[in-house]
Amino acid sequence: MSADTSPDTVPAPPGPPTSVSGWGRTAPTTARLLRPRSYEEAAAAVRACGARGTIARGLGRAYGDAAQNAGGAVLDMTGLDRIRQVDAEAGIVVCDAGVSLHRLMEVLLPLGWFVPVTPGTRYVTVGGAIGADIHGKNHHVSGSFARHVRELELLTADGTVRTVTPGSELFDATAGGMGLTGVILRATVQLLPVRTSLMAVDTERAVDLDDLMTRLESGDHRYRYSVAWIDLLARGARTGRAVLTRGEHAPLDMLPPRARRTPLAFRPRRLPPAPAFLPEGLLGRASVSAFNELWYRRAPRHRTGELQRISTFFHPLDGVPHWNRVYGRGGFVQYQFVVGYGHEETLRAIVRRISRHGCPSFLAVLKRFGEADPGWLSFPLPGWTLALDIPANLPGLGALLDELDEAVAGAGGRVYLAKDARMRPEAVERMYPKLPQFRSLRRELDPEGVFRSDMGRRLGL
Repeated sequence: MSADTSPDTVPAPPGPPTSVSGWGRTAPTTARLLRPRSYEEAAAAVRACGARGTIARGLGRAYGDAAQNAGGAVLDMTGLDRIRQVDAEAGIVVCDAGVSLHRLMEVLLPLGWFVPVTPGTRYVTVGGAIGADIHGKNHHVSGSFARHVRELELLTADGTVRTVTPGSELFDATAGGMGLTGVILRATVQLLPVRTSLMAVDTERAVDLDDLMTRLESGDHRYRYSVAWIDLLARGARTGRAVLTRGEHAPLDMLPPRARRTPLAFRPRRLPPAPAFLPEGLLGRASVSAFNELWYRRAPRHRTGELQRISTFFHPLDGVPHWNRVYGRGGFVQYQFVVGYGHEETLRAIVRRISRHGCPSFLAVLKRFGEADPGWLSFPLPGWTLALDIPANLPGLGALLDELDEAVAGAGGRVYLAKDARMRPEAVERMYPKLPQFRSLRRELDPEGVFRSDMGRRLGL
């Protein structure tokens, strides 16, 4: 397909300069927002973006500055939100890039299909899922999102739309490329068949980090989904204690009789939004330590077969709109890294370092990754990944994270770009060995630098 790039096609008028930030709310910048409602409008907006370039943006769930463009243009892709085709027999959906995973679940679950990969929020767009090559609790089984994309339509810097397929260099640069190869307009995605909209969940407690790692290594192969909440404030013999949660899509015969009448119903719960303004220091060491203690104690030592809603198992925080406000005006940093198997001592040392520093993180999860994904800047590699949220105003945080970057890079690991807000360019070059290929392809595709972002400039992508 090709887009109409004739002079008669004009972009939708931009709004006034707007402050734009990531979900962590740490480094807002000002840009002109445009919201195209057709592929032609998107092409016209790219052509008219100006000297500071443009970057596509979905629902704003990248934690850092990946979907910001100071002084330039930002394309709000949520106006391109049509589900264009569903093959209910083969489990294939064709949709615009601005369609959210939430919307896909609303439409596809009643048909017996589920998205193949979902992160901790369903409020991300398909375009964002590909651009960040998101992963979920099932990476050890299913890999990342782009592995399930059959093809995509990409608007490139010269105003043409290219059909891009897996195995090509452009696909591998776009999957995880943070929007810097072009604007994803449409994608064809292979889905996962399910019989119900409930999960069969097993929960157990681990007394420390070594106990947790042993349980993950010995049991993950029995589950499609696996994740552990970890207490990063616990010290001494309790360092790394955790609650391990694993599950499968529940079969029909597990449901109680009443639930079998509507086995594929999707009814996520929503609570009142977090207040717009909260006092600084609400999530300090004392309060988070108390929360962690309560959360660990309330978790069952061992429970099997609990039925949970999909929204409860995958997206508990989505039930609280604007939950990112709980960190106060200063915002928060999410730090996620992966180190390969064989580097368990690096993981142990990092957990001890975080514990000694007293990072008040109540959202900290440990998972195991499977086979690496083909995207040149895709994050996952076979190994251990730890993600944690930290208030941005924590004293000494910058120096601590620089130290952790050094440890991660030294172990051949990497930090997740979709969650980064502060990494240094020299660290990225050590972590992503295919970055030179990515830069070379970008220069070839986009010699004028049409596609730009705050992250791209900060890290020299």
